[in-house]
Amino acid sequence: MSRTVRAGIIGLGRMGRHHVRVLREMPDVELVAAADPLGRAPESVRALDVVTTVEDLLDRGIEMCVVAKPTVTHEPIGLQLAEAGIATLIEKPLAHDAKAAQNIVDAFARTATLSCVGHIERFNPALQEMRQRLAAGELGDLYQGVTRRQGPFPDRIVDASVILDLATHDIDLTAWVTGATYRSVSARSAHRSGRPHEDLVSVVAELSSGLVVTHLVNWLSPFKERVTAVTGDKGSLVADTLTADLTLFKNGSQQMEWERVAAFRGVVEGDVIRYAIPKPEPLMTELRNFAAAVRGDGEGQVVTLEEGLATVRIAEAMRDSATTGDTVRIPG
Repeated sequence: MSRTVRAGIIGLGRMGRHHVRVLREMPDVELVAAADPLGRAPESVRALDVVTTVEDLLDRGIEMCVVAKPTVTHEPIGLQLAEAGIATLIEKPLAHDAKAAQNIVDAFARTATLSCVGHIERFNPALQEMRQRLAAGELGDLYQGVTRRQGPFPDRIVDASVILDLATHDIDLTAWVTGATYRSVSARSAHRSGRPHEDLVSVVAELSSGLVVTHLVNWLSPFKERVTAVTGDKGSLVADTLTADLTLFKNGSQQMEWERVAAFRGVVEGDVIRYAIPKPEPLMTELRNFAAAVRGDGEGQVVTLEEGLATVRIAEAMRDSATTGDTVRIPG
């Protein structure tokens, strides 16, 4: 049996409470305490020792910690945990800007402490299956990637724009499922809800593989949509991450016997397959991987801080492009 790891959590907002629920369901993790400025647990979190400061949480002897606080607080909290040598998962995005994200990366590197970013979409069953099938070449040469992430404004957001909060999901998952990096981005944004940050962004990007990518992200739609589609010469894979469904739309093959139409061989509708795949909760998979990495089991696949930093940099490039109207080239 795996040894039990002593865990703590910082922040008991909506996402923090989800972490509490899942950590308590893990037999090889003991949730020791939480840190929250209010110093008390919400009604939905029962019988949890809550302290008011990170220092008090460290005094509880934790080995791993989840940071689920507003993005602007990630840097000072991350530096404190790095200095203490505590294995840390910081909820996405890693930080509010690339400079702060780099400081977090450097701090954990200096202390050689395990750390990762909570890009939960990587652990969605539909996207994990999509990545495996793309890596196996099931779509052949890839042409295009499309993501749509739309819905009403969430009351949990107090300090981040739709680019930093929502589009970072799509930046990370697109690079991950395709195994490519961003080469350029062109973005347009809008402010429609009276808040200080943009609440809509439309992006066209090119990846290092030559794949053309589009992202549509907003907090203005009355319906909720979470779709990722990749198209290649053999068809399209479409993932609905709300339901964790993955569907393959094959390009059909038709013998052209009529000489007049044989000259043009476009794609035709083929078989449609919705895959039957296991659907564990993504947050459970993410935290199991984190705990395994903390124990050194060798099976804990996590999103590295360097990957989180790269995502923040792309998000900043999107913001800059939307501000100037220019296409932004990504170094590297």
